[in-house]
Amino acid sequence: MAMSRKGIKFMLAGLLVMVAGYILMMGGGSPDPNVFNYAMFDARRLVAAPLVILAGIVLVVVAIMGRFEDKEE
Repeated sequence: MAMSRKGIKFMLAGLLVMVAGYILMMGGGSPDPNVFNYAMFDARRLVAAPLVILAGIVLVVVAIMGRFEDKEE
């Protein structure tokens, strides 16, 4: 197989981290379209969520490009 079990685990972890980043980015809508909601300019959505998503992308790249050897017992 092209990827080892450890690489696949890293890839799944990276995908879960990216999903967590998108969950952090959700919300901030206003029930009334005539009222502006300033909550969408929160630091969680503008800073934390993109950094979490980038961390997930880095994990996936490491999983694809890294060499992980499974120990056969």
